[in-house]
Amino acid sequence: MKFHNTLIKWYLQNKRDLPWRKTTNPYPIWLSEIMLQQTRVAQGTPYFLSFTAAFPTVFDLANANEEQVLKLWQGLGYYSRARNLHKTAQTVAFEMNGIFPDNYADLLKLKGIGEYTAAAIASFSYNECVPVVDGNVFRVLSRYFDLETDIAQPSAKKEFAALAFELMPKDNPAQFNQAIMEFGALQCIPKSPNCFECVFNNSCAALQKKKVDQLPVKSKKTKVRNRYFNYIVAVDDLENTIIQKRTAKGIWHNLYEFPLIETDKVEDFETMAQQINQQFFQENKIESLLEFNEESIIHKLSHQHLHIKFWKANLKGTIENGIDLETAKTFPFPIVIHNFIEEKL
Repeated sequence: MKFHNTLIKWYLQNKRDLPWRKTTNPYPIWLSEIMLQQTRVAQGTPYFLSFTAAFPTVFDLANANEEQVLKLWQGLGYYSRARNLHKTAQTVAFEMNGIFPDNYADLLKLKGIGEYTAAAIASFSYNECVPVVDGNVFRVLSRYFDLETDIAQPSAKKEFAALAFELMPKDNPAQFNQAIMEFGALQCIPKSPNCFECVFNNSCAALQKKKVDQLPVKSKKTKVRNRYFNYIVAVDDLENTIIQKRTAKGIWHNLYEFPLIETDKVEDFETMAQQINQQFFQENKIESLLEFNEESIIHKLSHQHLHIKFWKANLKGTIENGIDLETAKTFPFPIVIHNFIEEKL
């Protein structure tokens, strides 16, 4: 039996009931694909439902302001995805009359849409015969065919896409693409897959050669950088605080935060008290300073580990441009700050 026949039979028996699989409309398919980059389905699904409720059409998303979009995205991480999503919605709505391109080549021209997402939309919406290659597809094909190509290398995607195209039934590429991704997500999982109940256990080369745990081959990631963030939570006589927007490029661009002092290492109380006095609130006397958390909160990003401490500064008088806490909560924050506000303030 051909690879794709076995795969699709498995898919029809085991596929998950996911909302974006019930349509060929490119708008929700695009939303789901952007959200599920770097995000598990279980985590991404509530965001998808919230987004489609708030912005049921591409016009609704295009007409929203960026802060609305970032607030709804809060917690998904990789916030450049949300900013690109918003800009692309505006392009499609205002320059293309709300109609997405109907082919892979033109979809690739849209901001934030790379080869994988363009292939997914072209395939699932328009049944274009183009393979999708994500981490699941790399894993399934590398194990089934015992391919030792380093998937971290740029050339790997071309090699695996060519193989997937060869295997793909040309009369139903959308179903094949869904099936191979689902098989990688549910059956051919990264660690300790149940190979003995796998439909390919008689034909998988990696299983025959006892190499399942060695594939796919992927070279090591970039070295992780440690950064030390000290957030100053000011509270004045009116119980107001102050927040600021991160306008510099880099992590959390255009999200909000408390005034920040970044240090080279974890600093002691005396050093931080001195720095806070020197750098902030010259117009207001700091009456007391305390640590909300003695141990740093370690927030892990793809290439950075942030060691975060929050400091409460009680100020004399009122802060210029201060806002009350309930108003502050309506702004989009990085999830680590949002969680701190919900738990501590």
